[in-house]
Amino acid sequence: MAANSTREQIVSAADELFYQRGYEHTSFADIAAAVNLSRGNFYYHFKTKDDILAAVIARRLDNTRALLEGWQTETPEPAARIRCFIRILIMNRAKIILYGCPVGTLCSELAKLEHPAQTDAGRLFGLFRQWLAGQFERLGRAADADALAMHLLARSQGIATLASTFRDEDFIRQEVELLDAWLQCQIH
Repeated sequence: MAANSTREQIVSAADELFYQRGYEHTSFADIAAAVNLSRGNFYYHFKTKDDILAAVIARRLDNTRALLEGWQTETPEPAARIRCFIRILIMNRAKIILYGCPVGTLCSELAKLEHPAQTDAGRLFGLFRQWLAGQFERLGRAADADALAMHLLARSQGIATLASTFRDEDFIRQEVELLDAWLQCQIH
């Protein structure tokens, strides 16, 4: 296994385990077992769990940037781009029901731990906030673009939290329909 490939497998496994179990409840041994790697080989790539966390956050930031760039390129209208964001809830509903939002759960856990990486993890929400505000500006809502972006982020986080709490897929679908209707009202 090439060193880069091994490193990427470790980061990918850690990302999934941090999402499913939480950062605090995932050990080096858990991650090493997930990639079938001895602890010695594991330490070659990462010296501390915080090093892995930094790599996971960097990976999530890169993936989020790519997702947003894809929506920007593939979807011509700002309202349709915002709907792409809203529909993440539907696309990821099975995992959201089991584990909540990957961004929200990580940020919340790191805040509780008063972990130094909390600020870096918060940049994930910052990417969404800035991108959504840009879409609202393109809709002619420059004066309240950031407030609309924050409202949508807050609403999506609440939906993810309650869907996970109540294990309710129908709730996600209902709320996505309501968000679509809300967005339509913002356009006119």
